[in-house]
Amino acid sequence: MNREKLMKMAGAVRTGGKGSMRRKKKAVHKTTTTDDKRLQSTLKRIGVNAIPAIEEVNIFKDDVVIQFVNPKVQASIAANTWVVSGSPQTKKLQDILPQVLSHLGPDNLDNLKKLAEQIQKQAPSAGDPATAAPEDDDEVPELVAGETFEAAAEQGNAA
Repeated sequence: MNREKLMKMAGAVRTGGKGSMRRKKKAVHKTTTTDDKRLQSTLKRIGVNAIPAIEEVNIFKDDVVIQFVNPKVQASIAANTWVVSGSPQTKKLQDILPQVLSHLGPDNLDNLKKLAEQIQKQAPSAGDPATAAPEDDDEVPELVAGETFEAAAEQGNAA
């Protein structure tokens, strides 16, 4: 753009004074407290009750655990709704496993053994051929020495 056109555009913009343009849109500053109030009113409507004396909440998701220490827990059994609020920490399942073992009952220990077996199957040790996973048939076979794809294609066309 040339300088004259820019100066003309700059002259049309006024920052104050008599006859200046007004703002077309009012800046709305939305605070997070309004969202929190709306959430609390919705929770009150479905009838959640606070559950006291919960020291820790662990949410297991794939191989990651979301852990809340000393959270505020609210629940509505009728609405099948649980609210856990606090500061979360994301940890790996292997890191939190020793702490969780003391909380598990006999049924959950069986599930934990199955989970441990699945983890071992996914990551077998490379040094022990007995525990290594069988080779997949999806792998590309090795080429025979002296043969190329072009030669095989020519032989296929000639036949």
